[in-house]
Amino acid sequence: MCNILIVEDEKPIREFIAINLKREKFDVLEASTGEEAISLLKDNHIDLVILDLMLPGIDGYEVCGYIRNNHSYTAIIMVTAKSSDMDKVLGLELGADDYVVKPFNTYELTARVRSVLRRTKKVNSREFENLVDGQIQVNTLTHMVYKNDQAIDLTPKEFDLLVILAKNPGVVFDRNRILDLVWDENYFGDTKTVDVHIRRLREKIEDNPSEPVYIETVWGVGYRWRIK
Repeated sequence: MCNILIVEDEKPIREFIAINLKREKFDVLEASTGEEAISLLKDNHIDLVILDLMLPGIDGYEVCGYIRNNHSYTAIIMVTAKSSDMDKVLGLELGADDYVVKPFNTYELTARVRSVLRRTKKVNSREFENLVDGQIQVNTLTHMVYKNDQAIDLTPKEFDLLVILAKNPGVVFDRNRILDLVWDENYFGDTKTVDVHIRRLREKIEDNPSEPVYIETVWGVGYRWRIK
């Protein structure tokens, strides 16, 4: 059973989410502050965090950064009352896998939880492969990525995106196809998510992200792994 941590300072909202997730047979932990969330993350295996951005003390952005630096394979769904594209992009830049905007429908939230966890499960069960291209080596059994023999920390979505591109050098994937493959066909988000994750992935694997050697932009279409 998957363990889900709900980080929300408004008790009625937190308890309402918890009741609905427990009804769906998830194991649920709750935190009302960022500090409490970090403590629970240190002491428990957490598969997914539902993370409110506007928290007292340590805010959701800081908690997200902590998770990505210390629990890179824990999935994150950000919850925010803000609906601007910049807030969404910032959350994705920090490593969130998905986001919902308040007020939200609990059925939608549950669908997003299942979608993210499905992707994580697929990553964990992927058949072993060892992909090597120049300085980059990807081990799909250990989920480790190396550049010049130095380990690179990737989020689950970044790892999935890298594997799909690297396994198909020269093949152009448009943004909607990438959403279907990495986020799955039931994903509710928009194609900006793909661009944000491509940018973050380039920053981690490219010597010069503005002049990428590995992940090539095909203008007006999408992205591909460059054939050398």
